[in-house]
Order: sequence, then structure tokens, then C-alpha cells
Amino acid sequence: MEKPSITQHGNSKIERRKRVLEGEVISNKMQKTVVVRVSSVRLHPKYKKYYRVSRNFKVHDEKNQCQIGDKVIIEETRPLSKDKRWRVISLASHGQDNKLIPQPAEPVDKTSWRKD
Repeated sequence: MEKPSITQHGNSKIERRKRVLEGEVISNKMQKTVVVRVSSVRLHPKYKKYYRVSRNFKVHDEKNQCQIGDKVIIEETRPLSKDKRWRVISLASHGQDNKLIPQPAEPVDKTSWRKD
């Protein structure tokens, strides 16, 4: 893990740790950028029921190595563009091959089940 960055405000130094999150790649259609969905579970304060919350982050992928469905670990960084403030640290696991091959449908004989 990297050292926390140190920010100086006036005469005092403030140690700042970068946030690290884990999520799933949901889009890789841009160059050197992937969209990562980070999901978490929260407890409702009044009803005490758990519910799922997710956020999408645009993440810098320097090597264009991430594919849809991959689990990745991302880290907060300086602003790289209007929307990008995160970068890929590592691939946690590769996703399944999401390409669906269309299969020809078998012809259905509608007269076999109909009773006239």
C-alpha cells in the first residue's frame, strides 16, 4: 500500500489517506476509462431493514485491461478529467464471458398441442 499523502495547510501538515473501494466493471466503451459499480448494504435508521445501494464511478484504466464483469479495486486520486477521480489499482477477479451467442429457435408445431 502506498504512503498516505501529506497536505500542508499553513503551518500544519495533515495526513490524508486515499479511499479504496471494490466494484464491478459495467462498461469499458471509452478509451482508458471504465465505469465501475460499487455496491454496499445500508441499514435503514427507522425500520432497521437492510437495503442495497450502488454508485457508478468513472475510473482511469491506463492499460485498457478491464473487461465487463471484472471485479476491480479502485483508489481515489487527483482529478484526471471532468468526471474521473479514481484509478484502477488491481483486478480482483475476471468476470464471466458475457457474450451471448444467439441460438436458432426450433420451429414450434402449434397443431400438436391444440385440440379441435
